[in-house]
Amino acid sequence: MPDPAQPPEPGTAPAPHTAPARPIRILLADDHALVRRGVRLILEQEPDLRVVAEAGDGAEAVEAARVLDFDLAVLDIAMPRLTGLQATRELAALKPDLRILMLTMHDNEQYLFQALKAGACGYVLKSVADRDLVAACRAAIRDEPFLYPGAVTALIRNYLDRVRHGEENADHLLTAREEEVLKLVAEGHSSKDIAELLFISVKTVHRHRANLLHKLGLRDRLELTRYAIRAGLVEP
Repeated sequence: MPDPAQPPEPGTAPAPHTAPARPIRILLADDHALVRRGVRLILEQEPDLRVVAEAGDGAEAVEAARVLDFDLAVLDIAMPRLTGLQATRELAALKPDLRILMLTMHDNEQYLFQALKAGACGYVLKSVADRDLVAACRAAIRDEPFLYPGAVTALIRNYLDRVRHGEENADHLLTAREEEVLKLVAEGHSSKDIAELLFISVKTVHRHRANLLHKLGLRDRLELTRYAIRAGLVEP
């Protein structure tokens, strides 16, 4: 076994050095300094989380985003000047790649839906912040949603209510032809291949693809493929 104190033999590559991952940089916004202090203690017990800025209201959070670089914003909902919901909308427009979590005392479906619509990717209750907040931060950075169990129940109930009232029917979101095009795109076929397989023009394929992106709120082929996998049109 080689002696670690000895230099490597000639021609032997040194052991690779893995640099430590950069901590997740966090902006914390709450109008109560005591709450911010408590939340900061929870977060900074973790080696991969670092609070780099604090704000006392939503307007300060937006101002901080203009001059500082951070990966995640953790916002209270009820704040002066700009609420957390208003700040979320402005932050999402200012920094589209920024992840945003709502940390709130309000176990309220209306706030939950407004937060998600504004651009938040997670909703955490202050009452269980010591249990959920760290996991929510990591999920947000992985681009995964984080909701407490009651919020998941509310979303399912809301969706089923919309279906019952005919407001949302996923089965009829796409036409049969659009589903065919989506499946073939996700399988890696070129526009020319799809045109030949479906006996349509390449121009028509492009139009269907543009319609798919618009209807589904997606940006590119990769996101279309991910959607097709979730919808069960292709296997992962």
